Amino acid sequence: MKQTRGYFGARKNVWTVAKNAHEKGLTYAYRDRKVKKRDFRSLWIQRINAAARQEGISYSQLMGLLKKKGIDINRKVLADLAMNHPEAFKAIVDKARA
Repeated sequence: MKQTRGYFGARKNVWTVAKNAHEKGLTYAYRDRKVKKRDFRSLWIQRINAAARQEGISYSQLMGLLKKKGIDINRKVLADLAMNHPEAFKAIVDKARA
């Protein structure tokens, strides 16, 4: 019952309902830890694509060039550079193109 303290209605104080709600919550928590990773990767790709398009190149072309040149930089860092340090991102794009 301690673990269902903040729940709404009978989910917090009726044993069987609380037990079922708690078990379902644990299931969602496990599943959504995986979904969160998916969502963040999608967000990073969108940010990289937007910044790359401003440099006149698409996301897929950029990633292909980076791989071809042997520049190993993950999407999380690349997206952060695109958002917060556009000059550094531009330097990476130029290095990939060269």
